Amino acid sequence: MLKPLTFCTLLAFAPTLVFGEDDHGTLNPEEMTLGKVMENIQRGQTDMTTCASGYFITKSGRHEMARKLFETCANDGYTGAMTWMSQLDNNGLGGGYNPDAAANWDRRAAEAGDPVGKFNYGLDLIRGHGVAQNEELGRELVDEAAAEGLKIAQRLKRADYDPDEVTPDADNWKYAPLF
Repeated sequence: MLKPLTFCTLLAFAPTLVFGEDDHGTLNPEEMTLGKVMENIQRGQTDMTTCASGYFITKSGRHEMARKLFETCANDGYTGAMTWMSQLDNNGLGGGYNPDAAANWDRRAAEAGDPVGKFNYGLDLIRGHGVAQNEELGRELVDEAAAEGLKIAQRLKRADYDPDEVTPDADNWKYAPLF
């Protein structure tokens, strides 16, 4: 009779035993949770896994949270986070629609050598969206991204740099002349 009672008592205190804190820290701390990811970001701790988590965060519709994560990671040099910041700014997700900020993030990623950044900034320059139009420089950047193997850049190049080839027509309102 004592054994079942002892077992039930141990079960009742199991959460305390597993997650308890002592002078040496927390036992079994969170490792792969959203809470842990955002705790890392609040501490300014970025790594590839933390920064990649932003994809799932933004796809779940938590754009403000994704923005905090991507901005921290982008400022630490993660070019994928820079292109995601551009996506958020270019679509008004987690903040206002801001084509100038989007182009700036694309420029930073391009300058860091990221093929997606080169493609995106090249397209910004071709259109004059968020940045002064410069078709020649835009084509050069698209060519670099294509040479690095980026399929969508190769597609745009084959289409004689026609942005309609790579942009959904639902976005045409963004790229229409303002006057």
